Amino acid sequence: MNTVSKGELAVPASVPRIKNLDLLGAGDAAGAQTERYARLAATFRRHFPDMAGVTRLRFYSSPGRTELCGNHTDHNHGNVLAASIQMDMAAVAAPRADSVVHIISEGFGEFLLNIADGAVHPEEKGRSEALVRGIAEGIRKEAAKSGQSAPLRGFSACIQSNVPPGAGLSSSASFEVLVGCILADCASIALSPPQIAMIGQYAENTYFGKPCGLMDQMACALGNIAAIDFENPQDPAIRLFRFDPENFGFSILIVNTGGSHADLTDSYRDIPAEMMAVARLFGKNVLRGLSVEDIVERMPEIRQSCGDRAFLRAYHFITENQRPADLSRAMLDTDMERYLSIVRESGESSWKYLQNLYPCESPRDQGLGIALALTEDFIARKAGGKGACRVHGGGFAGTIQVYVPTEKIGDYRAEMQKLFGDGSVFPLRVRPYGVVCIDSID
Repeated sequence: MNTVSKGELAVPASVPRIKNLDLLGAGDAAGAQTERYARLAATFRRHFPDMAGVTRLRFYSSPGRTELCGNHTDHNHGNVLAASIQMDMAAVAAPRADSVVHIISEGFGEFLLNIADGAVHPEEKGRSEALVRGIAEGIRKEAAKSGQSAPLRGFSACIQSNVPPGAGLSSSASFEVLVGCILADCASIALSPPQIAMIGQYAENTYFGKPCGLMDQMACALGNIAAIDFENPQDPAIRLFRFDPENFGFSILIVNTGGSHADLTDSYRDIPAEMMAVARLFGKNVLRGLSVEDIVERMPEIRQSCGDRAFLRAYHFITENQRPADLSRAMLDTDMERYLSIVRESGESSWKYLQNLYPCESPRDQGLGIALALTEDFIARKAGGKGACRVHGGGFAGTIQVYVPTEKIGDYRAEMQKLFGDGSVFPLRVRPYGVVCIDSID
């Protein structure tokens, strides 16, 4: 059971139901959000004339996420610090009388799927259908554990997203959490946000075919800033915080350096695989519980058996695993200087030891390294040394995360957009809600 200490927030026991769209923390007035959902409802009515008899449509929102600290630690049962952000996926849906899911989405295409079939379909791997099928099966299993026997119902839905795909903000995890929320809500199955997150990971691992950790789904599901300890992955310890760097004169920015994550599955898979190879030398499945002294003592054996990069990645995990707790303490102490120092340490460790700035097979493509180098130069030249930057999320392509003094945003954006194009720099704000059901858009 989660205990709440001073400065912390309670972990929601169920998916929040909200009425005021302005509470989404999207930086928009309630009127703009109302217009967005009204347009999506009109799109629903246009594309699903067979649902004309449905008088009450259902509305949902699932945010993207940003990783604040704990780079590639969750898969080895480590600690992470992540946050929901203002960019989200919005859905208008209605339950169906059958078991068919029909989704029209700007980011995930249009498809129909009968979720009565819960088997893994190899031909669906890497596709949205695999995620939906896996989520449905995961909900069935979770509902059975708690004695909820209500059968799953299909649904029709229109989804609109402003989470940029390929920008390291977890549009896929946002989609998974959104679909899980819709399926559970349409069947009146009670699930907590952490349960929905774990179902999303199950679908991505088992049906979609991607060996992801659980951080992305948890951050999209929970809201606010979440410190998550995965020592027990089946029941992770979660602590929630509110913290806004803008109160201290700093803004969080993301710089999209371009490049696709589509062909990087092997690069992502190698990181946990190499870490776990080191762990097996110690008779363990994961690195959690090992110290720097442990791996240094057996360094020659690790180098011989697993390779030098595996040793460095294990070193990163062990040292990085402490930083989310240190960053949480800095937030609770409102110590922004210490906060930024820890962010810099995390970024340096990812660059030097984890080595996830570019794939080894593509040494010519180092957009992340260029962005980090020039950001460090900007902070030194134009921000009086105040700020921090780090690789954001999985790495190898995509985005970096930057903290700059708020008054320097214009100068920094201008410099980066010269290099990476218009729209490559955008601000992030922490959203107070994770996945939500919205009772009304009126």
